Amino acid sequence: MTIDACFRLGHIIKKHGLKGEASIHLDVDFPEAYKKMESVFVEINKQLVPFFVQKIQINSNKGILKFEDINSIEELEDILGNDLYLPVDDLPELEKGQFYYHDVIGYVLVDKIEGEVGEITQVYEFPNQDLFGVNFDGKEMLVPINDEIVKDANHEKKVVNVVLPEGLLDVYKDEK
Repeated sequence: MTIDACFRLGHIIKKHGLKGEASIHLDVDFPEAYKKMESVFVEINKQLVPFFVQKIQINSNKGILKFEDINSIEELEDILGNDLYLPVDDLPELEKGQFYYHDVIGYVLVDKIEGEVGEITQVYEFPNQDLFGVNFDGKEMLVPINDEIVKDANHEKKVVNVVLPEGLLDVYKDEK
């Protein structure tokens, strides 16, 4: 399994207790959807290594995870801080108009007033604000991803519909 065929579920934060349990952070919209996962990939030295899940408890975006065959804090030591991955096929189904970030790379960003803006080439995930990187007239334009701006995605047309904040396009337009 390659990282390209997976999505980042979260990461291992720290040890929990003395029997090999780990505190994890889930970096997904619907953490409760993963309460019954049977296995997960852990990134170790840029490779994905499968681990079977013995037990998992999820509370909001945090959880306690017990892997099969890891029974002490010493055995857990080598994977602390590592990222957790699942195959893209394991993502929950979305409602019409919703999207996952990896789905919209290559889609065209269309503003309600201005029309076609450019191709989404990148998604930047930051703690306080996620952003689309959009190719606008040969330059990268950054567009905040939030419910006020991003309205929906049309997967058949490969379009993300937005209402851009007033003046955002002007910041990126060439002065002539």
